[in-house]
Amino acid sequence: MKTLTLEEISRLVDGKLEGDPSVVIKGASGIKEAQEGDITFLANPKYEPLIDGSMASAIIASNAMQRATTKPLIRVENPSLAFSKVVSHMFPDDKKFPKGIHTSAVIGQNVKLGKDVAVGPQAVIEDDVEIGDKTVICAGAFIGHATKIGDATLIYQNVTIREKAQIGSRVIIHSGTVIGSDGFGFTKVNGTYQKIPQTGIVVVEDDVEIGACVAIDRARFGRTLIKRGTKIDNLVQIAHNVIVGENSIIIAQTGISGSSVIGKNVILAGQCGIVGHVEIGDNVIVGAQAGVTKSVPKNTFIVGSPARPHNIAKKIIAAWEKLPQFLKEFAELKEEVKNWKSKKQ
Repeated sequence: MKTLTLEEISRLVDGKLEGDPSVVIKGASGIKEAQEGDITFLANPKYEPLIDGSMASAIIASNAMQRATTKPLIRVENPSLAFSKVVSHMFPDDKKFPKGIHTSAVIGQNVKLGKDVAVGPQAVIEDDVEIGDKTVICAGAFIGHATKIGDATLIYQNVTIREKAQIGSRVIIHSGTVIGSDGFGFTKVNGTYQKIPQTGIVVVEDDVEIGACVAIDRARFGRTLIKRGTKIDNLVQIAHNVIVGENSIIIAQTGISGSSVIGKNVILAGQCGIVGHVEIGDNVIVGAQAGVTKSVPKNTFIVGSPARPHNIAKKIIAAWEKLPQFLKEFAELKEEVKNWKSKKQ
């Protein structure tokens, strides 16, 4: 770990320092957890009240922040990005990756390895695989035959990439993920389920990151496609023939059913589920635990199950919360009508 003064940090993040430049920073933490000697950050205005109770010695804040504080500030355009830069500088990455080809790795025939490729212990690379320059295959990973992997990609321990997959450059795939498993395709014949062959592939474009224990199924025919720049959290299921657009975010425990098309810059929050054969437009936000049962136009924010536009869903939720009172009032009204009828008779 490195210690830095606020003056050094302000230069590192190209920020404007308000406070004593000689203050020494020994750690970095969240605004609630920070202790004396730590630097923290504030990216969301709704958390500004936490400044008063924070023990941090300095804060990286937005240029637009108005709240007064006696703590030293470093103002920047993007506090989260600046804080990440500080953390990376103070806590250098100590992960150790394999160098060269380990003697226990199994390399098939006609395999093409680029310059400075590393393959860890007991990794398996089957026949006719192509791997680009500076790609790292960690211990126990499996690369199926005729797979193609680009440059500077990182495949962590115990990842499985099935046959004929195409993985781009600068991709990161975390442990336990399976790419190219069979799509869930069955047809019922005489009361039993018969498997439908899944003959397609998976294509993952450049600069994608895939978390741990993700399953991306191969297409029934054609391809399942994850486009450039998309980031996928842990424990996500992406079914056969799904297309995910550029720079989308898919958060943990999301499930996307077969042949759905997800646009670019989409956010799928945790535990949301999407039925098959629907289209989610560009810039859509799907709230946590939402159930998407039909296509969604671009630039929409939907929540709930079944998912609806946020402004409509809020009204439904508000009415639902009042339902016990409505039922009580209805019962009272029903009794009043009953009494009125009896008196009239």
